[in-house]
Amino acid sequence: MTESRWPDFDDPDNLTPEELAARRLDLPDGQDFWVFGYGSLMWHPGFPHVEVRIARLNGFHRSFCVFSHRYRGTPQVPGLVLGLDRGGSCRGLVFRVPAGEGEEVLDYLYAREMITGVYHPSWRAAKTDQGSVSAITFVVDRAHRQYAGGLGHDEMVGLILQGHGARGPCMEYLENTVHHLRALGLRDRALERLLKEAKARRAASGPSGSGSSGSGPADQGLVTS
Repeated sequence: MTESRWPDFDDPDNLTPEELAARRLDLPDGQDFWVFGYGSLMWHPGFPHVEVRIARLNGFHRSFCVFSHRYRGTPQVPGLVLGLDRGGSCRGLVFRVPAGEGEEVLDYLYAREMITGVYHPSWRAAKTDQGSVSAITFVVDRAHRQYAGGLGHDEMVGLILQGHGARGPCMEYLENTVHHLRALGLRDRALERLLKEAKARRAASGPSGSGSSGSGPADQGLVTS
């Protein structure tokens, strides 16, 4: 496996309640709103919604650009999870949240996505076949120490193979992402290549290199950081 280097995650840098409150988005008063999902939110949103649409977000692409030291890795042996990084476009899903559930859903999303503040929450235009909607979107913070966008391709594969955290192997997270995108008819060539190469390297390294339970049912507890 290619040797990877990463920041020191032994001292977690979680946001304080005050910092979380300062980054909290304002919801439209008395109106339903949308949330954009590009990774595990697509198959395990975990919040009430009344409509789902396939959507395209321009200006950002789906990438394994976030070090995971909790759910898909540890501080000593991190893995990688998905983030939205600058450039290109990303096809995913938007979920319409009923107005009456808004604050509770926002609480849930911030507890899930914003523990360390690695994402910038913002409202972004997402295009659907039924028209454009404004959706809550979590874009990676390139200045955050968990940002991994500068990694080489081999380093990415190595981190995906080594990562195993509280929610299971990083390899499983990649497999589930690719399989669910395929099921939606949303193939992602970059992730398909990563999966192919990770499987090949895992097979070449033998049983000790296996970091996945295989390509069975989706892990319903997946999170993105």
